[in-house]
Amino acid sequence: MTPEQLFTALTPSPHDRKPLYLQVGDRLRDLIATGALRRGDAMPPERELAERIGVSRVTIRKAFEELVGAGILSQKPGAGTFVSGRIEQPLSILQSFSEDMRARGHEPGSIWLDKHVARTSPDEAMALGIAPTARVMRLKRIRTANGQPMAVETAVISTQYLDDPDSVGNSFYAALRDHDLLPVRALQRIRSRLAFVHEAELLHLDTPSAILDIERRSFLPDGRVLEVTFSSYRADLYDFVVELRAAGLQE
Repeated sequence: MTPEQLFTALTPSPHDRKPLYLQVGDRLRDLIATGALRRGDAMPPERELAERIGVSRVTIRKAFEELVGAGILSQKPGAGTFVSGRIEQPLSILQSFSEDMRARGHEPGSIWLDKHVARTSPDEAMALGIAPTARVMRLKRIRTANGQPMAVETAVISTQYLDDPDSVGNSFYAALRDHDLLPVRALQRIRSRLAFVHEAELLHLDTPSAILDIERRSFLPDGRVLEVTFSSYRADLYDFVVELRAAGLQE
Protein backbone atom coordinates (compact mmCIF):
# COMPACT_ATOMS: atom_id res chain seq x y z
CA MET A 1 0.00 0.00 0.00
CA THR A 2 1.41 3.40 -1.01
CA PRO A 3 1.54 6.30 1.49
CA GLU A 4 -1.25 8.00 -0.47
CA GLN A 5 -3.50 4.95 -0.19
CA LEU A 6 -2.53 4.46 3.45
CA PHE A 7 -3.56 7.91 4.61
CA THR A 8 -6.64 7.95 2.40
CA ALA A 9 -7.93 5.27 4.78
CA LEU A 10 -8.35 8.07 7.35
CA THR A 11 -11.21 9.60 5.34
CA PRO A 12 -14.27 9.95 7.64
CA SER A 13 -17.55 8.26 6.75
CA PRO A 14 -20.53 10.53 6.01
CA HIS A 15 -22.76 7.89 7.63
CA ASP A 16 -20.90 7.95 10.96
CA ARG A 17 -22.39 10.40 13.47
CA LYS A 18 -19.18 10.53 15.49
CA PRO A 19 -17.26 13.88 15.26
CA LEU A 20 -14.85 14.00 12.35
CA TYR A 21 -11.73 14.36 14.50
CA LEU A 22 -12.69 11.25 16.48
CA GLN A 23 -13.25 9.29 13.27
CA VAL A 24 -9.81 10.31 12.00
CA GLY A 25 -8.26 9.45 15.37
CA ASP A 26 -9.94 6.01 15.45
CA ARG A 27 -8.70 5.22 11.94
CA LEU A 28 -5.17 6.29 12.88
CA ARG A 29 -5.30 4.03 15.94
CA ASP A 30 -6.32 1.13 13.68
CA LEU A 31 -3.42 1.77 11.27
CA ILE A 32 -0.98 1.78 14.18
CA ALA A 33 -2.53 -1.25 15.91
CA THR A 34 -2.34 -3.34 12.73
CA GLY A 35 1.26 -2.34 12.04
CA ALA A 36 0.49 -0.36 8.88
CA LEU A 37 2.10 2.56 10.71
CA ARG A 38 5.04 1.78 12.96
CA ARG A 39 7.02 3.48 15.69
CA GLY A 40 8.88 6.49 14.30
CA ASP A 41 6.76 6.86 11.13
CA ALA A 42 5.99 10.50 10.27
CA MET A 43 2.52 11.90 9.73
CA PRO A 44 1.93 14.16 6.71
CA PRO A 45 1.72 17.90 7.47
CA GLU A 46 -1.71 18.97 8.77
CA ARG A 47 -2.60 20.97 5.64
CA GLU A 48 -1.57 18.17 3.27
CA LEU A 49 -3.47 15.49 5.20
CA ALA A 50 -6.56 17.69 5.54
CA GLU A 51 -6.70 18.24 1.77
CA ARG A 52 -6.10 14.56 1.05
CA ILE A 53 -9.04 13.29 3.11
CA GLY A 54 -11.39 16.28 2.69
CA VAL A 55 -11.50 17.74 6.20
CA SER A 56 -10.32 20.97 7.82
CA ARG A 57 -6.91 21.52 9.40
CA VAL A 58 -8.69 22.02 12.71
CA THR A 59 -10.06 18.45 12.45
CA ILE A 60 -6.58 17.05 11.83
CA ARG A 61 -5.10 19.13 14.63
CA LYS A 62 -7.73 17.93 17.12
CA ALA A 63 -7.22 14.30 16.06
CA PHE A 64 -3.46 14.64 16.50
CA GLU A 65 -3.84 16.39 19.86
CA GLU A 66 -6.03 13.57 21.20
CA LEU A 67 -3.54 10.88 20.15
CA VAL A 68 -0.59 12.87 21.47
CA GLY A 69 -2.40 13.12 24.80
CA ALA A 70 -2.87 9.34 24.77
CA GLY A 71 0.83 8.82 24.01
CA ILE A 72 0.11 7.21 20.63
CA LEU A 73 1.63 10.08 18.64
CA SER A 74 4.42 12.46 19.59
CA GLN A 75 5.21 15.92 18.26
CA LYS A 76 8.65 17.43 17.86
CA PRO A 77 8.84 21.21 17.35
CA GLY A 78 10.05 21.99 13.86
CA ALA A 79 10.09 18.30 12.87
CA GLY A 80 6.45 17.16 12.79
CA THR A 81 4.20 14.46 14.23
CA PHE A 82 5.35 10.86 14.63
CA VAL A 83 4.05 7.48 15.77
CA SER A 84 5.28 6.99 19.31
CA GLY A 85 4.68 3.24 19.18
CA ARG A 86 2.30 2.60 22.08
CA ILE A 87 0.41 -0.69 21.85
CA GLU A 88 -3.16 -1.13 23.03
CA GLN A 89 -4.26 -4.56 24.24
CA PRO A 90 -7.97 -5.23 24.78
CA LEU A 91 -8.64 -6.86 28.14
CA SER A 92 -11.70 -8.72 26.86
CA ILE A 93 -9.69 -11.15 24.69
CA LEU A 94 -7.69 -14.09 26.06
CA GLN A 95 -4.66 -14.58 23.85
CA SER A 96 -0.93 -15.00 24.18
CA PHE A 97 1.57 -12.15 23.82
CA SER A 98 2.79 -13.62 20.52
CA GLU A 99 -0.73 -13.90 19.10
CA ASP A 100 -1.47 -10.32 20.10
CA MET A 101 1.72 -8.97 18.52
CA ARG A 102 1.28 -10.88 15.27
CA ALA A 103 -2.33 -9.67 14.99
CA ARG A 104 -0.96 -6.11 15.10
CA GLY A 105 1.70 -6.70 12.46
CA HIS A 106 4.60 -6.85 14.95
CA GLU A 107 7.16 -9.64 15.18
CA PRO A 108 7.08 -11.14 18.69
CA GLY A 109 10.20 -12.45 20.35
CA SER A 110 11.58 -13.73 23.64
CA ILE A 111 14.89 -13.52 25.46
CA TRP A 112 15.01 -16.30 28.01
CA LEU A 113 16.39 -15.35 31.41
CA ASP A 114 15.67 -18.53 33.38
CA LYS A 115 13.78 -21.84 33.26
CA HIS A 116 13.77 -24.07 36.34
CA VAL A 117 11.75 -26.19 38.77
CA ALA A 118 11.65 -25.20 42.44
CA ARG A 119 9.48 -25.15 45.55
CA THR A 120 6.58 -22.72 45.26
CA SER A 121 6.59 -19.36 47.01
CA PRO A 122 3.66 -18.36 49.28
CA ASP A 123 2.33 -15.91 46.66
CA GLU A 124 2.55 -18.52 43.90
CA ALA A 125 0.88 -21.19 46.04
CA MET A 126 -2.00 -18.86 46.85
CA ALA A 127 -2.43 -17.79 43.20
CA LEU A 128 -2.32 -21.37 41.91
CA GLY A 129 -4.36 -22.91 44.73
CA ILE A 130 -1.72 -25.52 45.53
CA ALA A 131 0.01 -26.69 48.72
CA PRO A 132 2.86 -24.50 50.05
CA THR A 133 5.19 -27.49 49.74
CA ALA A 134 4.35 -28.12 46.06
CA ARG A 135 6.86 -27.70 43.27
CA VAL A 136 6.42 -25.41 40.29
CA MET A 137 8.15 -24.61 37.04
CA ARG A 138 9.15 -20.97 36.56
CA LEU A 139 9.76 -19.50 33.12
CA LYS A 140 11.26 -15.99 33.07
CA ARG A 141 11.92 -14.04 29.90
CA ILE A 142 11.89 -10.63 28.24
CA ARG A 143 9.05 -10.26 25.73
CA THR A 144 9.89 -8.21 22.65
CA ALA A 145 8.06 -6.67 19.69
CA ASN A 146 10.15 -6.05 16.57
CA GLY A 147 13.21 -6.56 18.75
CA GLN A 148 12.21 -3.92 21.29
CA PRO A 149 11.78 -5.05 24.91
CA MET A 150 8.16 -4.69 26.05
CA ALA A 151 7.88 -6.65 29.29
CA VAL A 152 9.63 -8.90 31.80
CA GLU A 153 7.43 -11.97 32.27
CA THR A 154 7.55 -14.88 34.72
CA ALA A 155 5.09 -17.72 34.09
CA VAL A 156 4.57 -20.22 36.92
CA ILE A 157 2.86 -23.59 36.54
CA SER A 158 2.51 -26.58 38.86
CA THR A 159 4.70 -29.55 37.98
CA GLN A 160 1.54 -31.68 37.95
CA TYR A 161 0.91 -30.10 34.53
CA LEU A 162 4.41 -29.43 33.19
CA ASP A 163 7.61 -30.60 34.88
CA ASP A 164 10.32 -30.31 32.21
CA PRO A 165 11.64 -26.78 31.46
CA ASP A 166 13.20 -28.06 28.25
CA SER A 167 9.71 -28.93 26.94
CA VAL A 168 9.00 -25.21 26.56
CA GLY A 169 10.50 -23.68 23.44
CA ASN A 170 9.76 -20.21 22.09
CA SER A 171 6.07 -20.46 22.98
CA PHE A 172 4.77 -21.36 26.44
CA TYR A 173 1.22 -21.65 25.07
CA ALA A 174 2.42 -24.04 22.36
CA ALA A 175 3.80 -26.29 25.10
CA LEU A 176 0.46 -26.11 26.92
CA ARG A 177 -1.35 -26.94 23.68
CA ASP A 178 0.88 -29.98 23.18
CA HIS A 179 -0.36 -31.25 26.57
CA ASP A 180 -4.02 -30.34 25.89
CA LEU A 181 -3.86 -27.70 28.60
CA LEU A 182 -5.14 -24.52 26.98
CA PRO A 183 -7.00 -22.17 29.36
CA VAL A 184 -10.53 -20.95 28.62
CA ARG A 185 -10.58 -17.80 30.75
CA ALA A 186 -8.30 -15.61 32.83
CA LEU A 187 -8.31 -12.94 35.52
CA GLN A 188 -5.89 -10.02 35.41
CA ARG A 189 -4.89 -7.60 38.14
CA ILE A 190 -3.03 -4.46 37.03
CA ARG A 191 -1.08 -2.03 39.20
CA SER A 192 1.31 0.79 38.38
CA ARG A 193 4.64 1.38 40.14
CA LEU A 194 8.18 2.53 39.52
CA ALA A 195 10.49 0.04 37.87
CA PHE A 196 13.18 -1.60 39.94
CA VAL A 197 16.74 -0.99 38.77
CA HIS A 198 17.16 -4.47 37.26
CA GLU A 199 13.82 -4.14 35.42
CA ALA A 200 14.82 -0.76 34.00
CA GLU A 201 18.04 -2.30 32.71
CA LEU A 202 16.25 -5.23 31.07
CA LEU A 203 13.59 -2.98 29.48
CA HIS A 204 16.03 -0.22 28.43
CA LEU A 205 14.31 2.37 30.61
CA ASP A 206 15.66 5.44 32.32
CA THR A 207 15.22 5.60 36.09
CA PRO A 208 12.83 6.44 37.51
CA SER A 209 10.27 5.06 35.01
CA ALA A 210 6.76 3.74 35.45
CA ILE A 211 5.79 0.17 34.65
CA LEU A 212 2.53 -1.78 34.73
CA ASP A 213 2.57 -4.79 37.06
CA ILE A 214 0.19 -7.48 35.80
CA GLU A 215 -0.77 -10.73 37.50
CA ARG A 216 -2.77 -13.05 35.24
CA ARG A 217 -4.30 -16.33 36.40
CA SER A 218 -5.51 -18.68 33.66
CA PHE A 219 -8.19 -21.30 34.27
CA LEU A 220 -9.00 -24.70 32.79
CA PRO A 221 -12.61 -25.58 31.79
CA ASP A 222 -13.20 -27.31 35.15
CA GLY A 223 -12.26 -24.15 37.07
CA ARG A 224 -8.77 -25.18 38.20
CA VAL A 225 -6.00 -22.58 37.93
CA LEU A 226 -3.59 -23.67 35.21
CA GLU A 227 -0.87 -21.07 35.53
CA VAL A 228 -0.13 -17.62 36.87
CA THR A 229 1.99 -15.08 35.04
CA PHE A 230 3.64 -12.07 36.67
CA SER A 231 4.59 -9.41 34.12
CA SER A 232 6.13 -5.94 34.23
CA TYR A 233 5.16 -3.97 31.11
CA ARG A 234 6.67 -0.73 29.88
CA ALA A 235 4.11 1.96 30.70
CA ASP A 236 5.51 4.25 28.00
CA LEU A 237 4.66 1.75 25.23
CA TYR A 238 1.72 -0.32 26.42
CA ASP A 239 -1.92 0.49 27.15
CA PHE A 240 -4.60 -1.95 28.31
CA VAL A 241 -8.05 -1.13 27.00
CA VAL A 242 -11.43 -2.45 28.16
CA GLU A 243 -14.78 -1.95 26.46
CA LEU A 244 -17.71 -1.20 28.76
CA ARG A 245 -21.31 -1.89 27.78
CA ALA A 246 -24.38 -0.27 29.28
CA ALA A 247 -26.52 -2.55 31.45
CA GLY A 248 -29.77 -0.74 32.16
CA LEU A 249 -28.20 2.48 33.38
CA GLN A 250 -30.55 4.66 35.40
CA GLU A 251 -30.32 8.22 36.58
